[in-house]
Amino acid sequence: MDKNQATGLILIAVLLIAYWTFFKPELPPQQVPTEQVATDSAKQESVTPAEQTQQASLPDSVINADHVAQFGAFAAGATGTASVQTLENDILKVQFDSKGGYISGVTLKNFTSVDDNPVQLIDGKNNTFSTTLTSFGKPVNLNDLYYAVAKQTVGDTTSLIFKLDLGDGKFVQHTYKLAKDSYELRYKLDIKGLDNVITNDEIVFQWNDRLIPQEKDIQLSRTNSTVNHFTLAGDFDEISERSTDYEEETVNEPIKWTTIKQRFFLSGIIADNSFTKGKFSTEVDLNNPNEVKYAKVTLGIPVADTKTDKASYRFYFGPNDYHITSKVAEDFSKNLFLGWPPMLWVNKYILIPLFDLLNNFLSNYGLIIIIIVLIIKLVLSPLSYKSYLSMAKMKVLKPELDEIKAKHEGDASKAQQEQMKLYQQVGVNPISGCVPMLLQMPILLSMFYFFPQSIELRGESFLWASDLSTYDSILTLPFKIPMYGDHVSLFVLLMTVSTIMITYSQQQVSTVQGPMKSLSYMMPVVFMFVLNSYPAALSFYYFISNLVTFGQQMVIRKFVDEDKIRKILDENKKNAGSRKKSKFQQKLEEAMKAKNSPKGKK
Repeated sequence: MDKNQATGLILIAVLLIAYWTFFKPELPPQQVPTEQVATDSAKQESVTPAEQTQQASLPDSVINADHVAQFGAFAAGATGTASVQTLENDILKVQFDSKGGYISGVTLKNFTSVDDNPVQLIDGKNNTFSTTLTSFGKPVNLNDLYYAVAKQTVGDTTSLIFKLDLGDGKFVQHTYKLAKDSYELRYKLDIKGLDNVITNDEIVFQWNDRLIPQEKDIQLSRTNSTVNHFTLAGDFDEISERSTDYEEETVNEPIKWTTIKQRFFLSGIIADNSFTKGKFSTEVDLNNPNEVKYAKVTLGIPVADTKTDKASYRFYFGPNDYHITSKVAEDFSKNLFLGWPPMLWVNKYILIPLFDLLNNFLSNYGLIIIIIVLIIKLVLSPLSYKSYLSMAKMKVLKPELDEIKAKHEGDASKAQQEQMKLYQQVGVNPISGCVPMLLQMPILLSMFYFFPQSIELRGESFLWASDLSTYDSILTLPFKIPMYGDHVSLFVLLMTVSTIMITYSQQQVSTVQGPMKSLSYMMPVVFMFVLNSYPAALSFYYFISNLVTFGQQMVIRKFVDEDKIRKILDENKKNAGSRKKSKFQQKLEEAMKAKNSPKGKK
């Protein structure tokens, strides 16, 4: 040993002696006793040696300079023996790692993944957690430390306590509680007696999640996966679901909750008080079929809350089911996007209650969809009749309208004035047929949001469709067709054919000519491409709706006599002078006059 080596060893020894003289913590005992429960009915137990992570009292030689340099006052937790602990009820299983005291696995027992195994929202490979504080300017990740474990049961709630005892009343403790039949895991972080050690007022909680595929169609899963958050001020926001680029959002205000949302499932954390701020991001590796998206959540935990028993939170691991999420937290149900108003109102106040009502009596979801179609069509039948009657009136007037167009072929404005004059004389509103159709549009469009989001349909079969929540493939193509896909959905084909049939039937009483008539036949083909990869329940609904509509038109035709309509219109024309103009006709005439005035032509 040369002189330099000897000098170095002496200096290290002096530093260690000085540290243990002035900063020596009381090392934790072999086993942390469970807390005493004050009620007679409470059942409480210490974890047995087979269940427990033993955090041995460490000799001075083990807590070396490297541990001190890395963890400082938390060096007592630098070594230990790791074990897996579990909290479990009938619907949820949560695993923990005693090294770190964090969640290492979450399994939903009542749901099956695409691989026919229970849905696993978190596993040790795809998820990482870190809870980092600052001690004398250095970051210390509390999830890198070893903890002693105690387990206790009070009533129907079981708790796991991960505690790092630093002596003299100083400790770090993670407490998790799981109640019976609950998707909510309560979590509390306590840090006591370390006021002079923690040199920052915020702890950084970071959650990285590589979303595991749960559904057959990974593309549809990607376009329905994102990170949502809700601020203390009551604002809900999300990162764009459909984006495949790196997306990031920073929120510099208190946050109440945030979720990592998949198509049918949620992993979220809700604060009893609030987080100080947040940063969220998502990105997609399109070449990796084993990963839906990579989501990152970063939240600020006030250090003051950990000292005053206010750092209390709830994890939610469960289905993105409106009936459940609406009871979790304020606006937590917004994780299930049901469209914008008025589609949102239709789904929330009509379709969901109707679906639930039928679900109480029927277990066949295909039959439920058929009944929903029949009920909606029955309710809307007056509007359908009015729309068809308006088209019939326009068909009766078509010869006269064509005559006006031919007479004023070079003057479109004059032709429009003459047409409006004719409408006034016979008592026909040219847009009366459009209004009933517009009133039905919110219901039609609400289905685009309702069926793809309905977890009740997940895994439910009907006819040849093995799963109504995804496409019904009857043929796999050897190549992928742009905008269509590599499979053929039979329900979509049936929907397309039935839509063309209805279009043809409507053309028989329609005055539409030229390009618009051709366009009406093109739209079903366009929707065939758009809906080919959508859930089978959606295309089945539209197919049944088309069949009912076609039947309605057949019935309505029996009650609509074009000769009788002609007589009524002729009678109206004779009495045109004594009939008061409608407000719509008055405004339309005023608009036409303004357009054709010298000032309007400039």
